[in-house]
Amino acid sequence: MRTFVLMAAVDISEGRCVRLTRGAFTEKTVYSGDPAHVAKRWEEQGAPWLHVVDLDGARAGEPRNLGCTRRILQSVSIPAQVAGGLRSTESVEAALGAGATRVVLGTAALRDPAFLEQCLTRFQDAVVVSIDVRGDRVALSGWTQMTMLEPTQAAQEMEKRGCRRLVFTDIERDGTLRGPNLAALSALAASVRIPVIASGGISCLDDIRALAALSPLGVEGAILGKALYEDKVQLPEALEALRAR
Repeated sequence: MRTFVLMAAVDISEGRCVRLTRGAFTEKTVYSGDPAHVAKRWEEQGAPWLHVVDLDGARAGEPRNLGCTRRILQSVSIPAQVAGGLRSTESVEAALGAGATRVVLGTAALRDPAFLEQCLTRFQDAVVVSIDVRGDRVALSGWTQMTMLEPTQAAQEMEKRGCRRLVFTDIERDGTLRGPNLAALSALAASVRIPVIASGGISCLDDIRALAALSPLGVEGAILGKALYEDKVQLPEALEALRAR
């Protein structure tokens, strides 16, 4: 059976560990002033990966919390993928230089084919592209701008251009604890041959089991955020549930 990987999210805004609801900065909950301490806690609880997001960078179009990101990555020994405002090769290099195992590209990957090609040529498997969806269309620029792109269309284009891995986020589910959008995720995963990581809406162990059941379609993992911070899911229990399936 294919391994299904859980990633613990550490979202940063103004140097603090926060969670947003549906990507809205007006609906921000601060969980800690020490994101590195939070990351270490998830590592100690067994997290195999971290998903670190510079929320301010995503909105600004360039990294704004690189120092904080570096401290997070230096505090743990598990791999991490880093996202948020990575729209130049210099910012990608900076994230990898800070200790990221992978970088997640969104806006620039979809808007600038030459940039994506450069990154895939130079950084190869370290590059992940995020398909962030509101309704049935792809959103860009920290989820603030809508496009006419359909999710499967965007995913297929990324695969065609050589992308090795995708993240799928349902923005309307993100931070809501309403459960993942299994139908949309299934459709996207089935439309490509590269692995997909699910994000948005996880609220309980049954949600994780449901996502893991999509492994045959190429769903290789999920990002846990608010469910961890609100104690809806205990990481050791989630990992045990995956081992027992």
